[in-house]
Amino acid sequence: MSSIEWRSIAYEKHYSETLTGLEAKRNSDPSYKIENAKGVLKHLYIQEGNDQGGRGEVQDICLAAQIAAYESFIAGWEKILP
Repeated sequence: MSSIEWRSIAYEKHYSETLTGLEAKRNSDPSYKIENAKGVLKHLYIQEGNDQGGRGEVQDICLAAQIAAYESFIAGWEKILP
């Protein structure tokens, strides 16, 4: 497996798992609002910026995938809001 391949696999896995979890949360919890997702995304951005070289490549990939999933989820949700 090439170094690019494992990165892509890890990214896609974490992106998919995060997005699936968010959709399940929205569908099963009526108290879950878009503001909740936006709050978590804000904290993910902070976490991303707080790395001082110690997080490592795998965690960077996971965090990038989570951020992308939250951004996609929120954008999709905003399209269907009244």
